[in-house]
Amino acid sequence: MHHHGGVLAPYSLSTALSWSPDWVFLLGSLVALLLYGAGAVRLWRRGDRWPVGRAVAWLSGVATLVLTTCTGLNDYGMVLFSAHMLQHMVLSMLSPILLLLGAPITLTLRALRPAAKGRKGPRELAVALLHSRYLRVVSHPAFTIPLFIASLYGLYFTPLFDFLMAHRVGHIAMMVHFLAVGLVFFWPIMGVDPGPHRPGYVMRILELFMGMPFHAFFGVAVMMANHLLVRTFADPPAALGTNTLADQQIAGGITWAFGEIPTAIVLIALVFQWARSEERQARRRDRAADRDGDAELVAYNAYLASLEARTQGAAGAAQQAG
Repeated sequence: MHHHGGVLAPYSLSTALSWSPDWVFLLGSLVALLLYGAGAVRLWRRGDRWPVGRAVAWLSGVATLVLTTCTGLNDYGMVLFSAHMLQHMVLSMLSPILLLLGAPITLTLRALRPAAKGRKGPRELAVALLHSRYLRVVSHPAFTIPLFIASLYGLYFTPLFDFLMAHRVGHIAMMVHFLAVGLVFFWPIMGVDPGPHRPGYVMRILELFMGMPFHAFFGVAVMMANHLLVRTFADPPAALGTNTLADQQIAGGITWAFGEIPTAIVLIALVFQWARSEERQARRRDRAADRDGDAELVAYNAYLASLEARTQGAAGAAQQAG
């Protein structure tokens, strides 16, 4: 292991771990950027608006994928629990939020042209998938919250993790799984894109907080464990000079602390959406009032007048009877 100004150079790890899945994520990231760019350009050429902020969020999300899986961090993630856990947290909690803020489903539906009448094109297939029973199930909180929790406990507290880390395909599948679980968990909560489940804002905030205590407890459990939880990281390269138990405690600390950052980002995004939704509703009410000349208010006043007339009529009849 070589040092450059006190920083560990990971190239010796890279050569030792030639089964690193860099190319899979690198290729996927390039395709994601190209498709998103093509969709945005098609809208701009058509004269439609597509917010720059959305494109920046998508670009940031793809950048986190590349930094997590296509740099030295990925090599260290093979031999250090702390580095692996940082990868897991970014892929399952930060990348999905940034990618979802990019509103890829909305962009897809707006960029794809409807097929000729009676035919099914890519847009129609995308809409059918969005309304499918399969997506209704996998994006339902009753499925996503347990899945989010099981991805932590079921992976690290069973032999599954060691089994997956022993195979190249297993490692790639695990990384893809982290990203997929994060996407389905945050998709209905963020509510940026259309989907089978669009709960109200209060429900979304509750869903967000339902998974977090389990997440925090897992981090504390890893930090406090006095034995190694996984065999994969039991024998790190001597050049790293790592105390494996201390590294496992750092991994638990990363898990525990990481829950705060995405929660804050999602809460801020939800508050902004909520405020904008209230503004839109207020504007819609104002426009409706302008269109019908405050018909609702006029009708209400007429109703009050009729009540008053009825009351006076009843009082007059009572006097005559008296």
